[in-house]
Amino acid sequence: MKNIKNKTTYFIALITIVFLSVSCVNDLNVIPINPQKTQTFNQDEVFAKTYASFALTGQEGPSGNSDIEGLDEGRFSIYRCLWNCNELSTDEAICSWGDAEVLELNFNNWTSQSTITDGLYARLYFTVTVCNHFLEQTVGKTDDSTVKQRAEVRFLRATAYYYLLDFFGNVPFTEVVSLTPPKQIKRALLFAWVEKELLECQTDMYEPRTAPYYRVDKAAAWLLLSRLYLNSEVYTAVPASATAAAVAGTTRWDDAAIYAKKVIDSGYILNPSYRQLFMADNAGTIDGSSVNTAPQEIIFPIAADGVKTKAWGTSLFLIASTHTTDMAAWGTTEGWGGNRTRVALIKKFFTVTTDGSSVNGFFSNASDLTTGSLDPKNGFKSIKDNRALFDKKSVSVNLKISAPGIFKEGYQVIKFTNLRADGAAPNDPKYTDMDVPLMRVAEAYLTYAEAVLRGAAKVAGYEPLTAVNALRSRAGATAKSSIDLDGVLDEKAREFFFEGQRRIDLIRYNRYGGPTGYTWDWKANEAAGKDFPIEFNLFPIPANDLNANPNLTQNPGY
Repeated sequence: MKNIKNKTTYFIALITIVFLSVSCVNDLNVIPINPQKTQTFNQDEVFAKTYASFALTGQEGPSGNSDIEGLDEGRFSIYRCLWNCNELSTDEAICSWGDAEVLELNFNNWTSQSTITDGLYARLYFTVTVCNHFLEQTVGKTDDSTVKQRAEVRFLRATAYYYLLDFFGNVPFTEVVSLTPPKQIKRALLFAWVEKELLECQTDMYEPRTAPYYRVDKAAAWLLLSRLYLNSEVYTAVPASATAAAVAGTTRWDDAAIYAKKVIDSGYILNPSYRQLFMADNAGTIDGSSVNTAPQEIIFPIAADGVKTKAWGTSLFLIASTHTTDMAAWGTTEGWGGNRTRVALIKKFFTVTTDGSSVNGFFSNASDLTTGSLDPKNGFKSIKDNRALFDKKSVSVNLKISAPGIFKEGYQVIKFTNLRADGAAPNDPKYTDMDVPLMRVAEAYLTYAEAVLRGAAKVAGYEPLTAVNALRSRAGATAKSSIDLDGVLDEKAREFFFEGQRRIDLIRYNRYGGPTGYTWDWKANEAAGKDFPIEFNLFPIPANDLNANPNLTQNPGY
């Protein structure tokens, strides 16, 4: 991983701990940890750092004294790396910037020496290392507080390993902090380990909706299990090699449906307002808001606070990279103007002209495209979907992107904002308060629908169409009279666009790498889109770690 060998040979032998309160966000306090020296272990501070590793990148937030030497903290936070890899490489987002990792992801041509693979890999293993340290230091403790903390840390470590198996396949695996080079684990075996950890740890986690805000509960484990099972066929497959034929993966549709339904029935509910989920006061009463009720839907938030948890790579990245001058106010002075939609995403919401140059008709009575009537001369029905959070001024620019480097081509997204639902001012004019909703209950509805349509038994007779229409009802969209697998995939795009989930959905549907027959604008650096190699369904093990650890073998095609 990135520059680890500058300090040790394998993984992170010198890590630093940032104090982050488990119930609210407080000031920073630096504590060094070195497994080669005797240290005083502060359990609560190290526990807090396991969560903070998803939100912060160093000791001085938003930047300075990085947790990982050599990584740009703004560009290579854990969430920004996840988002870039899962969105820019797909049919949803494209970025106008000239950064190397942006160009590689825009056009699906990354390598084992790409900074984006280095960054994502290093951040995930940093989380693993902090979690391993906490678990090693608390072995044998049986008080109620520690039991819950250990369960949550096991969940966070399992989440990091889930993303590692999802992106990189066969990866180094360790449950201890050590200088010994870890062995590489097969993807299917890591799948089984993540499953085991989630099944075991959920027993000791808080019941749904009873944990302090920012801490996860049983519903988070159930949701990650449902996601794991939904992709089981992908994760347990073995690709062909020079010496062996491919081995098909094992489907787990019934398990995906069962755990998705547990989440649906958990007490988390769809928030009546979709827009509130992505606003500055989406922590509700924690943010001092009596208006925003988003916490009833958000299962795992990544904390952000404009004063107490300043970071470039969480919600500030989402908000600033999708806004720029001439757009409606978005609550921060930062407006970088980089990320906007590909035509393929707009087609999920609107009827688009054949050449992709414009949408047929436009809205006239709102600052966005969620409500209103189409120009009647075009003869199209009125479209209404509260999730169509695109800037109204986008209709005056080219929908079709002639040059990816021009931000004003393609529709601009206004989904994420640092404005508050209660109208109060945010905590800081620059740094954002919007927590990133990494996991929310809406995902369970679509997981359930897809699993049943793929063959899972219905749970208590619950219909996949009912699940899909629950989301459409919240969006103010017309209910569907029927639903198929393609319809679920399109609904997933409408519900979760720009939330960092798209890549694995396309892989599961065989619409990402390989001869899929499905293209999007600028796929593989061709304006009309073209296929790219199926090997790119996995990212490469970074060359840095491959060279440092003789136990590792590179993924095929790199």
